[in-house]
Amino acid sequence: MENKGYFVHESSYIDENVSIGEGTAIWHFCHIQKNAVIGKNCSLGQNVNIGCNVRIGNGVRIQNNVSVYEGVELEDNVFCGPSCVFTNVVTPRAHFPVNGKYARTLVKEGASLGANCTIVCGHTIGKSALIGAGAVVASDVNDYALMTGVPARQTGWVCECGKKLGSDLQCSCGRSYFLEDGRLGRK
Repeated sequence: MENKGYFVHESSYIDENVSIGEGTAIWHFCHIQKNAVIGKNCSLGQNVNIGCNVRIGNGVRIQNNVSVYEGVELEDNVFCGPSCVFTNVVTPRAHFPVNGKYARTLVKEGASLGANCTIVCGHTIGKSALIGAGAVVASDVNDYALMTGVPARQTGWVCECGKKLGSDLQCSCGRSYFLEDGRLGRK
C-alpha cells in the first residue's frame, strides 16, 4: 500500500503512533510496533519486526528475518544483514519480567552488521564499524573496527567505504586514517 510517500506491503502490520519517513519500503510480513520511528529511504526486508519505541535513522537497510527490539537504536545508514540478532535484556527470565526496563544498544552511523551476528544488549557499535557474519558482540565496538568471531574480537580496521585497511591506514578509495590512543580517526 502506498501512503504518504512510503510503501508498506499488504501483508505487513503497522501499529498506532508509528512514524515512517518518505521513500521507505516495508516488505512482506513485517510488524512495526507502536511508537516506532523509521527514517527516510529505509528498506525493511521480509519478516522484520520493529519493537515499540525503537528509533531507526535515515537510509537504514534491514535484511530479512531481523527483530529490532525496544532499547535498540540504529543511526543513519546502518546495514543489518539477514537474520542478525539483537537482545534487550542482559539476564532474561520468564518468571522475572523486566517490565519495560531494557538495556540500551546504540548502532552508530554507517555501521554494518553481518548475517547471523548477535549483538548482546547494553553496548555501542561505533561509526562505520563492520561486524562479521556470525560474530557475537558482547562489548562496545570502536569506530571503524572490524569485529569477527565468538566472542567477537577486533581483527582490523575498515574504511568508511567498508574495505579492510592495511597497516598504512590508507584506503584504495582515497580516504586516510590515523591511530591515536587506540582509536581510529579520519584525516
